[in-house]
Amino acid sequence: MKQSKKWSRNKIAFPILSSMLVASLAACGGNEENNASGEGSEDSITIMTTAYTTEPPAEDSPALKELEEFTGKDITMNWVLDSAYADKLNITLASGNLPEIIMIPTKLPSFVSAVRDDAFWELGPYLKDYPNLSQANEITLQNSSIDGKIYGIYRARPLGRNGVIIRKDWLTNLGMENPKTIDEFYNTMKAFTEKDPDGNGKNDTYGMVISKYTGPFDVMQTWFGAPNKWGEDKDGKLQPDFMTDEYFEAQKFFKKLYDEGLINEDFAVMDPQKWGDPLLNGQAGTIVDVLDRAHRAEETMLQAKPELKEPLDVFGAVEGPNGLFNLPTSGYSGMLAIPKASVETEEELKEVLAFIDKLSEKEAQVLAYNGVEGTHYELEGDQYKPLVELTDPRANEFVDLNQFQTGIPENRFYTEELTPLIEKEEQVKVENEEIVVPNPAEALLSEVYAQKGQQLDNIINDARIKFIVGQIDEAGFKEAIELWKTSGGNDYIEEINKLYKEAQK
Repeated sequence: MKQSKKWSRNKIAFPILSSMLVASLAACGGNEENNASGEGSEDSITIMTTAYTTEPPAEDSPALKELEEFTGKDITMNWVLDSAYADKLNITLASGNLPEIIMIPTKLPSFVSAVRDDAFWELGPYLKDYPNLSQANEITLQNSSIDGKIYGIYRARPLGRNGVIIRKDWLTNLGMENPKTIDEFYNTMKAFTEKDPDGNGKNDTYGMVISKYTGPFDVMQTWFGAPNKWGEDKDGKLQPDFMTDEYFEAQKFFKKLYDEGLINEDFAVMDPQKWGDPLLNGQAGTIVDVLDRAHRAEETMLQAKPELKEPLDVFGAVEGPNGLFNLPTSGYSGMLAIPKASVETEEELKEVLAFIDKLSEKEAQVLAYNGVEGTHYELEGDQYKPLVELTDPRANEFVDLNQFQTGIPENRFYTEELTPLIEKEEQVKVENEEIVVPNPAEALLSEVYAQKGQQLDNIINDARIKFIVGQIDEAGFKEAIELWKTSGGNDYIEEINKLYKEAQK
C-alpha cells in the first residue's frame, strides 16, 4: 500500500453541507489533501471504506501486498472507523478530494445530492461487460439504485435471509413435520399451544413469540400475497400494501392467532431486546426472523440444556392462496461508488470496474476474508483451518480487507466446517431468492415521506395493532387509512407514482 496521493485533478465541491461545515474544512483541512488524497494512475487505485478494527491492514500487510499483485494495482487505503464514517463521508464529499472508489453505507442525503448533481458515474450500462458484476441480482440492484439507476456496486448480503425458526423436537414429540401451508402453520401453532409439545404435563407453551418489532407481520403477510410495501393495482399504478385485500386477509389471520392465544398477549409492548427469550426458555415454539438467528439460539439452548437433541429447524415460508412468497431483505450493505472528479474518462471507469470485478475472484476473496495461506490459515485437503484468532494482532493484516468486497455473484472464500443447522440456513437463504417479493418503489426517494413518513407509518402500525387485539374492527381500520390519506398519504401516493413512471422511461 502506497502513501496517499492526490485524488483529483479537477476538484468538485458539492453544495450539500452547511456553510459552517465547509468553512471548518478550510480551517482544519489544510493537511488533509497531502495526507489522505492520492493521484490516480493506470496502475494505482485509492479506496475509502470502513474499518472495524483500530489497526486495519497497514501498507506492509502481506495480504494487501498479495491482493495488489493479484489485481495489478497499487492500492492506497483510506480507512475510517465505522463509528465515524458517516461524518467523514460527508466531509469528504464536500471537499471534492475523492478517491477512485468510495464506499457509501446508505443512501445518505449528501450522496443522493451528489448523484443528482452528476458527480458520480452511472454504472448500470457497464455491468454486463464484466464476468462477475454481470451476475448481480436484479432485485438487489433495484434496491440499491437511486431514481431507478445504478450508482454503486452493492456489497452483497443474503437477499433471502428471512424465514421461520421452529422447535424441531416439539414437532417430533407431536408426530408433526414442518408446515407447508398457512393452514398447516395455524395447526402447528395450535398444537404447540394446546398439546403439551415439551411433554412436561403443564400448560406452559404457546405457538409463536412476537414483539413490538413489526418484522414478523411484514414477513408473514407476503404469504397471503400482499405486496412488499408497494404493489401495482389493476391499472398498473402503485398503491401501499395496506390497501390490498391480501394485506387485510393476513391481518385477520394474525387476529385469529391472537384471539386464540397462539401468540403472546403482550406482543404490542414486548421489548424487541427480549423477543428471543421465550424461544430460548421453552415457552414459544416459533419465531419469524432472520434465519441465522437459529444457530445462535440453538447454541444458547444447548449450553443451558445439553440433553436437547437438535432442538431447532428452519424453513423459508409456507404456501398461501396465491403461491409461495417471502419478504426479502435489501440484499446489500453499502455500495462502492465511483466519482467523476477522480475517474474522469470512460476508459478510466472501465479500469476501475475491472478491478472491482476481479475482487470477486476466489483468490481475492480468500485474501480479504482468510488472509495468506501458511500465515493466517492452512488447508488440510479441502478443509480450512485458521492459524490465527481474531484477537491475534496478525489478524489485523487481513481483517477489514473485506470492506471493499462486493461478493457478486457469490462468496468464494473459505469457511470452517458448518453445523447441519447452519448448512440448512444457508440452503434456505438460497431457495428464498426464488420466492422473494421485490418492492417496486424501493429505489424511489420521496420528499413527502422524508417529511411525514414517521407520522404516516405510525397511523397504519397503530391501526394494525389495534385491529389484531380487537380495539377496532374492519371499519375502524378503513378509517385509519382515510386518516393516512388526508395526513399526507394521498400526496405520497401521487409522488411515488410520478417517480415510478419517470424511472421506467
